[in-house]
Amino acid sequence: MAEASWYVVHTYSGYENKVKANIEKTIENRHLENEILEVRVPMEDVKETKNGVTRQTQKKLFPGYVLVYMEMNDDTWYVVRNTRGVTGFVGPGSKPVPLTPGEIEALGILDGEAPAPKTKIIFDCEKGDTVVVTAGAWEGTVGSVIGVNPQKQTITINVELFGRETPVEIGYAEVRKR
Repeated sequence: MAEASWYVVHTYSGYENKVKANIEKTIENRHLENEILEVRVPMEDVKETKNGVTRQTQKKLFPGYVLVYMEMNDDTWYVVRNTRGVTGFVGPGSKPVPLTPGEIEALGILDGEAPAPKTKIIFDCEKGDTVVVTAGAWEGTVGSVIGVNPQKQTITINVELFGRETPVEIGYAEVRKR
């Protein structure tokens, strides 16, 4: 009996949840619960801020991919590979390659636990937009966006200070589009 490992399955884009459901249904129908142990579409929590309104959504961490925890044998390979929406396993040629312990740890999949949620703030401003500062020392100030830094989740705006335009860096959460 082979040892179970995590494998990455490539799917048609947008079919990840359907592939997951189809594999789970096949597992149930063919009684493969002891060989295909888990099917997962990794998701992350994302905070989107648009026009000063923040909402929480879930997005796929790896669009076009599904993770399967299974024992690799001819039956399990056939079932997963021939599921509608699956284009193949990730690996050279037709040979699936299991994720390494380092890759599994980086994904946050330890002992069957779900990956730790991550939070991103998506901001809908770009250079030239006018924004109003809603919090902090610059609250109530109106400025034009001169730079956006998604890594730091900040924008740089020009504000008038002592009769001159001065660049100020402010976090996404502290401004809204005017």
